Amino acid sequence: MNLRSQTINVLKSNNIRLDKRKGQNYLINPGILSRIVKSAELSTEDTVLEIGAGIGTLTLPLAERAKKVVAVEQDIKIADVLKKRLDDLDIHNVEVIVGDATQIDFPEFNKVVSNLPYKISSPITFKLLEHDFESAVLMYQKEFAERMVAEPGNKNYSRLSVMMHFGAKVTMLFDVPPSAFIPQPKVSSAVIKLTPDKREGACDEDTFKKTSRALFQHKRKKVANALLDSFHEIQVTDKKTAKKIVSSLDPNIISERAVNLNPEEILKISRDIRSLLERNRN
Repeated sequence: MNLRSQTINVLKSNNIRLDKRKGQNYLINPGILSRIVKSAELSTEDTVLEIGAGIGTLTLPLAERAKKVVAVEQDIKIADVLKKRLDDLDIHNVEVIVGDATQIDFPEFNKVVSNLPYKISSPITFKLLEHDFESAVLMYQKEFAERMVAEPGNKNYSRLSVMMHFGAKVTMLFDVPPSAFIPQPKVSSAVIKLTPDKREGACDEDTFKKTSRALFQHKRKKVANALLDSFHEIQVTDKKTAKKIVSSLDPNIISERAVNLNPEEILKISRDIRSLLERNRN
């Protein structure tokens, strides 16, 4: 029985109707599945975290190659189907956790392999980067993946691009067409490899996060105007003080458009703002 027929059979026999609104698009292309697993470079020493495990399409081949798989699935009924499949196949190295991956505490893991529910792409990516792990092979909506690797000036360049620059090395591996899933999503997908690579602790700096958010709310505007329009994102202060702080920043940077700033320039602005705010309080 091929993967498509097998998936449909499991769903029908358990009276499960997939809900695209919940990101329940199941991979039915064995070639894509094989490429994902191969890209993870698993060994019998690895503990793999899988988010959005579903009925186990990816879980089962991961369990064949890894020491242990921690499979997170939010839908209780689907998680029960996964547990039953594991029991029927006499697979004992998979721990199924029922819960919202953005809310639960993860047990220890050293690799991540997931076909992520796209609605949690951003929060789960940043949550993963709070953990210490070797690498992750993740499937995202293609547009999201392109924003992860976008360079300054590119239409996809965003706060996400900047945060990823300081948090991880991201490599685009391959695209995945809608036809690889049931039900078919309306968008294309992409598989990426993510390797944590924190630089200078930038992503841990509160002012850096807030400054990035403020700038990219108005990324087509010049930096000075973008900051003034969204200074409340950085700190609640009166417009006069905000204008004074912004005017004290590097004139070469604040005259540029926000979308053209490289991540290091954004980091510099955020640290200058932090110093000026501290000086203003004293």
